[in-house]
Amino acid sequence: MYTNFQKYLQQELTQIEADGLYKNERIIESAQGAEIMVKGKKCLNFCANNYLGLADNPELIEAAKEGMDMRGFGMASVRFICGCQDLHKKLEAKISEFFGTEDTILYAACFDANGGVFEPLLGQDDAIISDSLNHASIIDGVRLCKAQRFRYANADMADLEKQLQDAQKCRFRLIVTDGVFSMDGNVCPLDKIYELAQKYDAMVMVDESHSAGVVGKTGRGVTERYNLRGKVEILTGTLGKAFGGAMGGFTTGRKEIIDMLRQRSRPYLFSNSMAPGLVAAGIRMFEMMTETNELQDKLHANTDYFIKQMLAAGFDCKPSESAICAVMLYDAPLSQKFAAKMQEEGIFVTGFYYPVVPKGQARIRVQISAAHEKEHLDKCIAAFVKIGKELGVIK
Repeated sequence: MYTNFQKYLQQELTQIEADGLYKNERIIESAQGAEIMVKGKKCLNFCANNYLGLADNPELIEAAKEGMDMRGFGMASVRFICGCQDLHKKLEAKISEFFGTEDTILYAACFDANGGVFEPLLGQDDAIISDSLNHASIIDGVRLCKAQRFRYANADMADLEKQLQDAQKCRFRLIVTDGVFSMDGNVCPLDKIYELAQKYDAMVMVDESHSAGVVGKTGRGVTERYNLRGKVEILTGTLGKAFGGAMGGFTTGRKEIIDMLRQRSRPYLFSNSMAPGLVAAGIRMFEMMTETNELQDKLHANTDYFIKQMLAAGFDCKPSESAICAVMLYDAPLSQKFAAKMQEEGIFVTGFYYPVVPKGQARIRVQISAAHEKEHLDKCIAAFVKIGKELGVIK
């Protein structure tokens, strides 16, 4: 049978490439950071989720080494069978303290956290009301749940209210939104979402993956920004972006919700616990976050400067309140050509196109880091201007 299946796959892959949608992986030959090595050439990295520049932080690396020295390399099983270590409980407590929540449960990744949160909590008599631009992991998690599904246009509160009205017949209602929508960079209007949730007797869940460490005065995410810290029922997030850039996810929120997830969440019950080195580094990272706000302040200043300069140069950039600047090109092959030419200039960026973003909405998503210095930003902007003029994107 594989012979026929192989021909089918070859035809599909050929068509993907012909459509300009084929994804090629580029190999990094260094640690992740503001400067990286690609094909033996130094590049400035502007497409990593390394928002606070902690991916190569010496303190986190040392903490990970100490964690392995103290507690070994791996856990070799799931928690309900072989238990967990004291480090895991300490990290969960640190996360709860950081977000002002009651309890936290760890996962291998936020994809697992989102995949395992809905099915244990909601059934066919309940409703999930989801933003149309929510992350793929949320969409997949909702698919695994038997709850009735409602969808509202991105950050459209009138549409959300309509969906909440339609869902009033359901037993329990849960509004689900990304904190920062990763393709556009906009922050969800959580204050208005919370008001509607109160009005229509619903709960709220926020995925803080691209907002934690970034949004809010001290980087505690959208609940801090809107003065709703501790009031939202469910938060999910990752340690793989601003918080060190490695691996690990979490769900944090109301105690009873977390307890039920420990009983029934399948990715938690049937996947290994996080490795001790990652957990130890995570603990140190949250300690660092409470000691100083220097990295958040620098990130915010870098982002403001970059977006202001790009708009002045004439680029079409999505409005952003995060560390993401979506430079709109609209054409998929153009986005790939633009990114390739940027790499020739020593700037590492990626073209985003269907199915990652809707057809006709291709872009280069620039991600700013606290690790970037002003000269890095200026070099990136100069390269954008040069290539933009060459390709007719700007005048």
